[in-house]
Amino acid sequence: MSGRPEILFPLFADVKGLDGVGPKTAANLAGLGIEAPRDLLFTLPHSGIDRVQRETVLGADLPCVITVEVTVGQHRPPRSKGAYRVDVQDAKTSFQLVFFHARGDYLKRMLPEGKRVLLSGKVEFFDGIAQMVHPDHMVAPDEADQIPAFEPVYPLTAGVTQKLMVRAMADALSRAPDLAEWIDPAQKAVKGWPDWKAAVETAHHPEWLADLAATAPARERLAYDEFMAHQLTLALARAQRRRSKGFVTRGDARLRNKVLRHLPYEPTGAQVRAIAEVEADMERPERMNRLLQGDVGSGKTLVAFMSLLIAVEAGGQGVMMAPTEILARQHLEGLQPLAEQAGVVLELLTGRDKGAERRAKLEALARGDIQILVGTHAVFQADVVFKDLRLAIVDEQHRFGVRQRLELGRKGAAVDVLVMTATPIPRSLALAQYGDMDVSVLDEKPPGRLPIQTAMISTQRIGEVTDHLRGAIAQGRQAYWVCPLVEESEVSDLSSAEDRFAHLRAALGEGVVGLVHGQMPPAEKDAAMARFQRGETSVLVATTVIEVGVNVPNATIMVIERAESFGLAQLHQLRGRVGRGDKASTCLLMYQSPLGETGERRLKTLRETEDGFRISEVDLEMRGAGDLIGTAQSGLPRFQVADMEAQAALMAVAQSDARKLLTEDPTLDSPRGKAARVLLWLMRQDEAIRLLSVG
Repeated sequence: MSGRPEILFPLFADVKGLDGVGPKTAANLAGLGIEAPRDLLFTLPHSGIDRVQRETVLGADLPCVITVEVTVGQHRPPRSKGAYRVDVQDAKTSFQLVFFHARGDYLKRMLPEGKRVLLSGKVEFFDGIAQMVHPDHMVAPDEADQIPAFEPVYPLTAGVTQKLMVRAMADALSRAPDLAEWIDPAQKAVKGWPDWKAAVETAHHPEWLADLAATAPARERLAYDEFMAHQLTLALARAQRRRSKGFVTRGDARLRNKVLRHLPYEPTGAQVRAIAEVEADMERPERMNRLLQGDVGSGKTLVAFMSLLIAVEAGGQGVMMAPTEILARQHLEGLQPLAEQAGVVLELLTGRDKGAERRAKLEALARGDIQILVGTHAVFQADVVFKDLRLAIVDEQHRFGVRQRLELGRKGAAVDVLVMTATPIPRSLALAQYGDMDVSVLDEKPPGRLPIQTAMISTQRIGEVTDHLRGAIAQGRQAYWVCPLVEESEVSDLSSAEDRFAHLRAALGEGVVGLVHGQMPPAEKDAAMARFQRGETSVLVATTVIEVGVNVPNATIMVIERAESFGLAQLHQLRGRVGRGDKASTCLLMYQSPLGETGERRLKTLRETEDGFRISEVDLEMRGAGDLIGTAQSGLPRFQVADMEAQAALMAVAQSDARKLLTEDPTLDSPRGKAARVLLWLMRQDEAIRLLSVG
């Protein structure tokens, strides 16, 4: 795919060539992300002004914008510094025009007494008289067509006015070419969408408010184009990966059956289905790239381990990577008993391994003596060599975006990849972030998991909560107490972990309470966690460092202080730390009253459901996509027209359409395929264009 198609040259020219845009305005426009005429076209008006002509300002619901024909009356120049006023009369009443810093000679020329003029501007009441301050338009009645009946309003930035935007936009629109159609004809017909050029023109010339809605055909089509370009990029990455040779990995189930025989419970239907999907992928000659999405406590560990065993049964090795050392250790602890049942060799490799110990592990890996390796990103280092690596499992906490997955692919390793996430993601975000992957969802809880009782309680009742804990500890149970922030700071009245630790130690006794917070050295943190895991301490006071991963089946109480200051997803993850054993568990959401509206909605949602997917949908509604996963590092696309949350269904159609198009025309050489290439250039999808030229 050589270079940008010639038909798009005018849209990618310098923005400085546009009507009214000099070097200074160009610099200001760059602040809106506008660097070429193409970017202007995708900057749609966000509202509009009704300038339909009326007979009179009388009876209008002021303040509002009014377009009215008047006869010019007396001019009233200011006595000293004040405003310049002009009396005017419409069909039914009189009002005043007001000008600040005005040149009287200019106004006398523009508005001679007795002349008929068509005005349009905002009218408001001031000192009992209707006034139009600095009319937006003043034209002769026979030039009425110069005033649009409905005027689009654009997003602005310092140094860029509406008038300037409208001028530059008109010029940019005149450069929009007719482009061949990339949308599936049936889809276009069903939706009644216009061609691309017509859609752009209509979107910039709304005739009334309904034309500004996301569902207006012109706008919906442009949103779909953005989704389509993004999904084509993901589908190309997926196709590229499917073409890249993988290993055919066939297990014989002998090791998996050993583990199943020892399990105290039957795997859930969702687990059985996910394992079968992974097995089918691993048997194919192409590389697997699957996402395993499971809620807290849905049993991802078993699916992961069974997948690793398939690699070992086939005579190969598997690796499981975690984002932090503490999580890697936890995976090791979770997998160790299963590994013993299966009779396979499992080892841990982290940044802490040094010298002779590290060398011995690396040699054992290279010989194939270590069959399953658990580790942090340290397993990515150059000197780590496997004898026959077949499967890499990445436990991602959103730190592994589309880009990193492409990187992993570029290493040329033919290994199958399974990405696990414990954060249930709403469908729209999953499509945008993981559209290049195949997805398995664990949506059932393993049997024997008791529901977690969740209650809301005001901070004023902290005494009762402490008494409740005292009773639970006496019965041999354990509890987490999560604090919002470490260190008392002037700006924050949130209780500090250290104060809470001291308070609980005084109330419950020495040696009963442990403390973990972000400022501790890692070794101390691990030691405090380990004491709690072994049951030496009964209460662990912590900041959110415990939200990922830690598994203490005997912990049955979770107290979250100032719960209203946490996000929904975070609260859901924290609650998931309890309820891991066979005893009933509770989660107490302590809030400071009065509770704000959003805080209340969050806590009530949590109290009413344990379904992480439902919770994530509410979270998305409340916070928006960028916020939900920290857009900066999420690798999420930024759409100019499309709205990922509101138009999730459209995104799903775009995904199936993009995959279908590439199945029928993998090199995009059919007429529609060539049109789709133009779309990729139009939407600046450089990643996709590179994949096409490589492919």
